[in-house]
Amino acid sequence: MRRFGAPTPARVLDLGCGTGRDAGYLAEQGHQVVGLDASEEMLDYARRHHPRVTFLPGRLESFALEQPFDLITCLDSALLYCHHNEELAAALAACRNHLAPGGLLLAEQRNGAYFLGSGPPASPTERSVQWRGVTYHAHTELWIDHAAQLLRRRRRWSWDGQDPIGQESAWRLLFPQELRALVAAAGLTVLALFDTPGPRTRPGWRDDAPLGTTLRGDRLHLVAQRPRAA
Repeated sequence: MRRFGAPTPARVLDLGCGTGRDAGYLAEQGHQVVGLDASEEMLDYARRHHPRVTFLPGRLESFALEQPFDLITCLDSALLYCHHNEELAAALAACRNHLAPGGLLLAEQRNGAYFLGSGPPASPTERSVQWRGVTYHAHTELWIDHAAQLLRRRRRWSWDGQDPIGQESAWRLLFPQELRALVAAAGLTVLALFDTPGPRTRPGWRDDAPLGTTLRGDRLHLVAQRPRAA
C-alpha cells in the first residue's frame, strides 16, 4: 500500500476475507474496511472478532456495493476460487467498477507457472493441531488437474470420539501473462507482478527492497490500477 501510493487512511474492500484476519489488521491501522465473503459461518466469526470492520456476504464474480474504494485486496488465492475464464473476467470487472479513479487492486495467489511446471508439493502430508484441549489430525492430498488448470486438494480431519470430516478445495492456476491479459481486459492497468516479498519471505525484508520479478516462486503478486479520469 505504501509502495504504490494508496492513501492513508484508505477505503479498503477485502475480497474473500474469510475469518477477517487481514481486514481486522487493516482496520487496526486506521483504514475504513469492508470485508466480503461467500461463507456466512466465516462472516459470523469475523464479526465477533473484528468489530471495526463491516462484513458483508457476496461472491467475487457478482458483488455489487454502493460505494467506491481506494484499495481492493484479494489475498491468499481468493481470486483463484473463480475456476473459469468467465468468472475471472466478471470478478476483475467488478473490482474495476468498485475502485475510485486511481484506486489499486492488490491480489496475492498461487503462481500457475510454478505449479504447472514443477507439480504440487509432495503429498500426502500429515499435520496435527491442538485447539481447546483437543488434538486434530489432518491428512492432505494435493494434485494438479492439468486440463482444467486447477490445483486440487482433499483433506480429512479426524479427532478422538468423532467421525472424520472431509474437505475438498480447488484453485485455478494462472500463468503471469494470462493474468495480465485478464486484468487488461477488465480495464485495469498492471503496475507490478512479483514473487517476493511473500508469505514465506525471510525476516527483515524492507518495504523499499527490490521486488522479485523472476516469477519462479510459488506465489504471484499483482498490483493493478484503475486509470485516473482524463
